[in-house]
Amino acid sequence: MTGTEAARSLVFPDPPIIAILRAGSAHRFGAAAEVLCEAGIRVVELTLTTPGALEALAGVRDRVPADVVLGMGSVLTTEDVDASLHAGAQCLFTPMYRPDVIARAVGLGIPIVAGAATPTEIFNAYESGASAVKVFPASQLGGPGYLRAVRAPLPAIPLLPTGGIGVHDVGAYLRAGAAAVGLGGPLLGDALKDGGDLEALAARTREVVASSKAAKA
Repeated sequence: MTGTEAARSLVFPDPPIIAILRAGSAHRFGAAAEVLCEAGIRVVELTLTTPGALEALAGVRDRVPADVVLGMGSVLTTEDVDASLHAGAQCLFTPMYRPDVIARAVGLGIPIVAGAATPTEIFNAYESGASAVKVFPASQLGGPGYLRAVRAPLPAIPLLPTGGIGVHDVGAYLRAGAAAVGLGGPLLGDALKDGGDLEALAARTREVVASSKAAKA
């Protein structure tokens, strides 16, 4: 997949869901990612705050289809950019607006979704070269209503809300104009823990995929 193709798949994924893997250990990332992708997810974000995430990326790649985009999240520094790219990440996610981090990713040709909260941050992040802007933490900022208000003056910027979003809230965010929605704990449940219920994860994922497609129809 080329950088352009990865960027487009990242900004406008089908279904419009990004699954976020964050846990105390990355040892269940592969099993959870396999379930997520079998149920229809096509963009999965591993997080650098999880010990072993970089090392786990190759193993996850082996367990999911080739068209699935694997990204690295919680990218805070230019060193994180380099390490993520070296590990095989196809895209990056940040929790905040860091011009140097965006510039490093753009210079290396890897798509990046930069985190932002305010309209000024959102505009600046996109103008700096981000493929899209992660509105974070979306729920605490005001939910779908906040997203709709921001999109009114900034309709051309693809927004990917994450943070505190429940599986039943996805449709409301998409109808408010989200290009895609990032889901972490509410979607994963206990699947990343030893003995976690992967069948329940599959059921939640199928439900979210169906509701997201309906909202985008």
